Amino acid sequence: MKLDKIEIPELFKRNTPPGFKFVNWKEHDFLVVDSIFCKHGHNLLDSSVTIHGQPSIKLEVTIEERNGVMFIDAFWGSHAKLFSFFPGFIHDHALVEASCPHCRVSMMESYSCDEEDCGSDTGIVFYLPGDHNRVHVCAKLNCPSHRLEIIDVPNDLVRTISHINFFGEGIDDMFGDF
Repeated sequence: MKLDKIEIPELFKRNTPPGFKFVNWKEHDFLVVDSIFCKHGHNLLDSSVTIHGQPSIKLEVTIEERNGVMFIDAFWGSHAKLFSFFPGFIHDHALVEASCPHCRVSMMESYSCDEEDCGSDTGIVFYLPGDHNRVHVCAKLNCPSHRLEIIDVPNDLVRTISHINFFGEGIDDMFGDF
């Protein structure tokens, strides 16, 4: 699946919500998650495993009867993942069952994916700083769908940021030495 790169609007850059920061690399601004939690408030960022030089987001997962830890790139719109287990052959329709690696609380929720040809009705919810700020992600393993829910940012701006997918083909060209 080819992913589209959408530039981050200046208004969002000037009013970056808590839980995010910007990293400038090769003349591009990248939005990076820098605070993200389970519903019990456990920090999911793990500095022992970095992706693109940033701490990864750590989850306990089950994927088609395989269990272990999945590390997710904190760059918003990246879909890079590392596993503590060999995932082997995973079907395109595989769903990730995710939980907090600290307290084991389920991170699963009902989610109506709007990605063409996905059809998933299951998602993973992450909590950002702020009373009602969240990230919702489709639980289908290779689906790029993710949505932000940020109270203090206009809805149209949140929708634009929600549809940012930085990486697809050519990730190595963009990051090279990163």
